[in-house]
Amino acid sequence: MFDTTKVKRQQLIKKIEKARNSKVLCYLTSMRQGVPAQMSEDAVRQMMDYLLLIKKRPIERLDFFLCSNGGNSVVPWRLVALFREFASEFNVLIPYRAYSAATILSLGADNIVMHPFAELGPIDPTVSNDFNPLEEGSGRRLGISVEDVKAYITFVKTTVGITHEDLLIKALEILANKVHPLALGNVERFLSQSRMMGRKILKTHMPEEKHDHVINETIENLASRLFFHGHPINRKEAKDQLQLKVVHPDEKLEADMWGLYKLYEDCFESQAPFNPIALMNKARAQAQSGQPINPVQCTLRHVIVEDSGKTSWYKTVRQYTDAIVEGPAGPMPGGVREELLSEGWTHS
Repeated sequence: MFDTTKVKRQQLIKKIEKARNSKVLCYLTSMRQGVPAQMSEDAVRQMMDYLLLIKKRPIERLDFFLCSNGGNSVVPWRLVALFREFASEFNVLIPYRAYSAATILSLGADNIVMHPFAELGPIDPTVSNDFNPLEEGSGRRLGISVEDVKAYITFVKTTVGITHEDLLIKALEILANKVHPLALGNVERFLSQSRMMGRKILKTHMPEEKHDHVINETIENLASRLFFHGHPINRKEAKDQLQLKVVHPDEKLEADMWGLYKLYEDCFESQAPFNPIALMNKARAQAQSGQPINPVQCTLRHVIVEDSGKTSWYKTVRQYTDAIVEGPAGPMPGGVREELLSEGWTHS
């Protein structure tokens, strides 16, 4: 598939670099409905190849153009430590969403340049492992929000007013009967890790002896005081209430950041939810009566890393066919079967 917007994107990247006298590196994960993507460690390896192209280091300024719903909580620490090796000043440019792990990464920047539409998010993790409860019907492992667990305990003790030890034990037993105790232990471990990562990253540019109180307040606000994981933090709240180093771009930079994001949005097809059932229904409608339906193949874009001269996509190729089941009158379609044909990084 020919990338028709690549030239336009790289022209805008060069324009931003010239305006800010910086090196711009872009990292975006898909936010298209039905196309899962997250910040993961394989992207760190890809970015190392981009940074190695820098002939002389440290460069004066690295701008990291970031948009993601989050992911692996270790990735922010690895990237921030890496960027500090290659740049004297490291900033994050956020055109839209930088949630969860992307927020943690942003804490490591000397400046967080936020578009008016930009959003940060709480850093309380939603965790999943083999002990998490299963969703009825699909059998999918359900994620557990750290704050949901804490809110249940608070609801029992504060809202309902249960304080007697025996009744509190019964309330915990009810929770443990629904959620495996080891899954609850995993929740606490991930919360501790999220806070630790946030503190370590803030300390890369905020000496603890001078900013210890601010660091603790920032982490506590982001981890526990925003009440639910989906709370969007706009740039005014980020600057005034959370005391983050937020910078407002001027009108030209604001327009270029949004223009660049919209080009990526087109590449990911973010405005068009991916629905394989609808694709199969369309194939059925186009097939002649009595004829078998041809398999439907789709190439999906999940992640991009890009600078002014190189592009790396993480893509999957998937094939969809009718899942045939035995019905009362013989074989019949029973949903859609997905087959992963290939996955991996491509470079140009």
